[in-house]
Amino acid sequence: MDVDAFVAELLRALADTGLFDRVELGTEGPIADGYAYTQGQSDLLVRFYFNQRTQTMAFALIHKGRRVWGIDRDNRRGWHSHPVDNPASHLQIDPLSVSDIMARLRDALEEEKND
Repeated sequence: MDVDAFVAELLRALADTGLFDRVELGTEGPIADGYAYTQGQSDLLVRFYFNQRTQTMAFALIHKGRRVWGIDRDNRRGWHSHPVDNPASHLQIDPLSVSDIMARLRDALEEEKND
């Protein structure tokens, strides 16, 4: 995947959730990163990162300044998740598309809002 494809899929998937009212996105060469802010909750946001060269991808749900959920892909651990009930853990998962990650994010947001 290249940066343009990542950005296009990310923006489409974020819009499809209907959960975000603002996105800050920057690209520089092979890297895209930024934040998506949840509607009505300034202390709950998604941090995302993509590196085209390494194919590193990271998504973290941040609540009050700390990660409460995440899904990452890197060259050291491969695809793994940080579940809501134990965000410090690294659970191996199958590869996911950005749209699939957003679907899982929606579920994590529901869990976090209910806590």
